[in-house]
Amino acid sequence: MRIAGVNLPLNKHAVIALTHVYGIGRASAESILQRAGIATNRKISDLNDAEAHAIREIIAETYKVEGQARGEQQTAIKRLMDIGCYRGLRHRRSLPVRGQRTRTNARTRKGKRKTVAGKKKAAKK
Repeated sequence: MRIAGVNLPLNKHAVIALTHVYGIGRASAESILQRAGIATNRKISDLNDAEAHAIREIIAETYKVEGQARGEQQTAIKRLMDIGCYRGLRHRRSLPVRGQRTRTNARTRKGKRKTVAGKKKAAKK
């Protein structure tokens, strides 16, 4: 089954499979299935065409998903960077934005360690 350009895994429960779509989390997935009248524990492979169509309709009319959601997020980050606020500066420097420590950790955000050459000791006379 394909929703918003994403192939959903057929062997998973519908509520979990819907979270594979960017912009839909667990709560949104449960809400979508409830509105469509589908039990959350049904597998994607068990859904018929009418139920799949109902899910697609609900997502299309009420949620911003995939490209639209990603674009909106990038626009929000770009706005922060343009106005030069603290969060924008942290994004620009690829550092943690929400107050995490950077002396240790923060490797996900900073990337692989870059070794800085140590100071050479002066020769004794």
